[in-house]
Amino acid sequence: MAYVDGFIAAVPTANKEAYLKIAKETAPVFKKYGALSVVECWGDDVPEGKVNSMHTAVMRKPDESVVFSWVVWPSRAVRDEAWPKMMGEAAMADMTMPFDGQRMIHGGFEPILGDPAG
Repeated sequence: MAYVDGFIAAVPTANKEAYLKIAKETAPVFKKYGALSVVECWGDDVPEGKVNSMHTAVMRKPDESVVFSWVVWPSRAVRDEAWPKMMGEAAMADMTMPFDGQRMIHGGFEPILGDPAG
């Protein structure tokens, strides 16, 4: 069964192109190690909540945008095997993130409805 890694981050709006450049460089690394798809989304309609929201979850500052991304793997086993190998790749190891990675939220998810692999 497919497995999904999900990510949400606050990226300085001025760094959109730098973020996209890194995403384009790292997506092939994910696919090299078995990812079925890599999706990067730049928030343009992300409402602020009264109690909580994506904005507060990543402690978004006024000059930042919310980014939502996911990677679909064929299985958790493939994903678990891939991550340590990917970290040794130059595109990943030498990456300078154009945002505060300490505020990025990520996790692995087992699909319970629908097939994220298509």
